[in-house]
Amino acid sequence: MAGLASFAGALMLYAGYIYTNAYFGYFRLNPFAVGFSTFELVMRSLRLATLPVLELMALLLLIPALPRLLTVLHIPEHHVRRIRDFGRAVARSYLAFVVVGVTLMVLWRWIQPVRWLAPLLVAGGLLLGLTLVAQPAERPRTRAPWERAGSLLVAGLFLIWVAALVAGQLGRQDAQRDASQLVRRVAVVIMSTERLDFAPPGPHYEDLGKGVHYRYRYTNLRLLLERDHRYYLLRLGWDHATDPTYVIEDDDTVRIELRPGVLPRTDR
Repeated sequence: MAGLASFAGALMLYAGYIYTNAYFGYFRLNPFAVGFSTFELVMRSLRLATLPVLELMALLLLIPALPRLLTVLHIPEHHVRRIRDFGRAVARSYLAFVVVGVTLMVLWRWIQPVRWLAPLLVAGGLLLGLTLVAQPAERPRTRAPWERAGSLLVAGLFLIWVAALVAGQLGRQDAQRDASQLVRRVAVVIMSTERLDFAPPGPHYEDLGKGVHYRYRYTNLRLLLERDHRYYLLRLGWDHATDPTYVIEDDDTVRIELRPGVLPRTDR
């Protein structure tokens, strides 16, 4: 249990870093430079716990108890026997899962949307091969400890690869979605005593006159992240290919105002 808990913790930390790096990397930010803590990375890994994933995990946990469950539900015995035979046949075909996974790796460049399926099949096949039902009934063979340890190690590495692929894909997808819906995010107004040199195209700019302490006002900005008195901002209409991400540090020469984002008319 301690080993499984350690593996799960390391997997969550790694997946959280991959997701965070993919998400903020889309906006040209480095998670280490921003300063995310270990706890925050682990929490961000929970983004992988989507409803389909949770449903699949629940199903996998129920599979060993499925015959007993069917018996309790008074399913005819011959149906229960068929399901058991099917489960044994699947487990004994574990090498087929590994072969299919390796084949998909050979076709890596053509399966971009579902690349995570290749290492998942290999890991699943290796884990199935460790189960008792995977051994032929007429010639059961006890695996040596080094064989079991080797299979577990390789399966664990492939599961880490799956987590990295899925986390990276989700991070990029979430970043693209948020970039396309910037108008919904928190609006930022910057009031400054000195004129700020924004890289073009820049936010909307107003000069309020010499008699005003915070003379310059910048609007049409949206908040991406606030961290240690630094505000990471995007302009409305931000384009990933050409536009910069602005980093503004809050000090005595700058006043930051946070306002509600504007919802599209159809959502009002």
